Amino acid sequence: MGSEPGEWVLLAYRVPREPSSPRIAIWRRLKQLGVAQLVDGLVGLPADARTREQLEWVADDVLAANGTAGVWLARPASAVAERELAGQMAAARAVEYAKLAAEADTSTQLAGPARAAAVRRLRGELRRIQRRDFFAPPEREAAQRAVATLAGEPATEPVHGGAS
Repeated sequence: MGSEPGEWVLLAYRVPREPSSPRIAIWRRLKQLGVAQLVDGLVGLPADARTREQLEWVADDVLAANGTAGVWLARPASAVAERELAGQMAAARAVEYAKLAAEADTSTQLAGPARAAAVRRLRGELRRIQRRDFFAPPEREAAQRAVATLAGEPATEPVHGGAS
């Protein structure tokens, strides 16, 4: 990250409380995307064509749920503010990677088909986390190594490839 803040795509939204299922689905989708929660009803991601499109889709879902939504492009006023957002996002991914690494370590006691199933499941989860990982914390490498070890691969090989 340079000294100048980069562009972010923001989603400002409000979803009616009832029925609750659309609100929950929208919250889950935002969590899957790995957004930074700025305040209630305002989330952001580093801007690129993919993240902008993803938040536009969520905005469409909000509107379909009779809510209000707007997608904005913005820059934090300072590099410090951007580092705080990036830190918040990296910390959330670090927790996910640490949990995945612990699961991989626990799964080393499995054998045969159960172990193969655990490898497939954990590789899939690793890919899902990596898709929402914009600021790769150190825990990312530890999770990759743990899954590679479980799969019986050399730790230097990339884990994100392969069949799912």
